[in-house]
Amino acid sequence: MTIYHYLSRSTVKDVKKTLKYRSSERGATLIVVLLFIVLIMLAGAIAVRQSNTDLKIATSDQINTVLLQSSDSANQKLEMMLNGSATTTEYKDVTSAAGVFGHFLLNPENATNEFIYCFNPRTKKYLASNASIKVKGTAENPGGYWNSLDNGVCNYNSADGYTSARQTVVTQMSVTVTPPDPNAERFGHVVIGKEIEDRTSKKFKFDIRATSALPSYSEPKANGDNCFAQTSVSENVATGKKSLNDCMVAAKTPSKMLYEQADVENVSASTKCIPFGRGSLNTECVLKSTP
Repeated sequence: MTIYHYLSRSTVKDVKKTLKYRSSERGATLIVVLLFIVLIMLAGAIAVRQSNTDLKIATSDQINTVLLQSSDSANQKLEMMLNGSATTTEYKDVTSAAGVFGHFLLNPENATNEFIYCFNPRTKKYLASNASIKVKGTAENPGGYWNSLDNGVCNYNSADGYTSARQTVVTQMSVTVTPPDPNAERFGHVVIGKEIEDRTSKKFKFDIRATSALPSYSEPKANGDNCFAQTSVSENVATGKKSLNDCMVAAKTPSKMLYEQADVENVSASTKCIPFGRGSLNTECVLKSTP
């Protein structure tokens, strides 16, 4: 005997409703999953972008540090040569007529010149024979090079143009006499204890500009001009040209110019000749006998 069971109408309706609810739930789950995927992709994109920004900041900071150290090293080298013992070869070089400071100290007519040399610790680049000495131009005379000396511009295509054998940083030095200040203190340029008429009685104030650059990032050229061949003094820029710093910016070459002022004066020293019973007489105070 076969027994048949029939569902009531209410039961059939409940089953249909359940199936309908399940279908709606599956669609909502898909939408939620897609939203989570989109959010994860956005978070990843933001993280990658932030990482690139952090990397650029870190690289920029490293470049800035390297350039600053190179420029500072060039300045310190110049200070050590000038502040060292007067008997050293380097001191005699920089204060001689062919030296970076002696060029101005021993000839007042050179006060408006610009002494340029490429800093290389491995070679002597601070003498006139290896320097470029720019003469300030006027409306009548466009200027040029003093005694045709133009050997100081850094050559970034040569190993000798770099501060180290790694050939990373190029540093060029520019030394000029600080223009006179009309509001300066009277007789402030005179060394205390010296006669005004004496040549060694005058103080000199120098503007020293050390410019370091990384040519490997971008060639230091703008409008066909070599940036290192340009003047570092903004007041001496010729019409239609750029200063060294502006040229580096236009060429998008990472660079840094370190500017400082240095006072150079003759220092008088005395020798104590009478020890007053505290020791033997200084040999420099004893007259040498003539044979």
